[in-house]
Amino acid sequence: MTHIVTEPCVKCKYTDCVEVCPVACFHEDQEMLLIDPDECIDCGACIPECPVQAIYTEDDVPEKWKSYIPMNIDKAKDLPVITEKKEPLAKDRP
Repeated sequence: MTHIVTEPCVKCKYTDCVEVCPVACFHEDQEMLLIDPDECIDCGACIPECPVQAIYTEDDVPEKWKSYIPMNIDKAKDLPVITEKKEPLAKDRP
């Protein structure tokens, strides 16, 4: 089972999660982060680090955000890997 980045990350993109990830599974596009399921080792370290609760295990993704499962799977591989914390897009969130 992989982890999935969902809607709360859109136009927010906090990167606290990438610093605790023991593998390079996070990728970024212009608006959000995504997780490559082939790289994710399902450790769960990223979940509590996300200040907007955008990361879920695949089985726990809320119904309203299920479309983010194939988005992470399909898009992540073609995007650059991110392994270091950056300034978030939305500084007014937690």
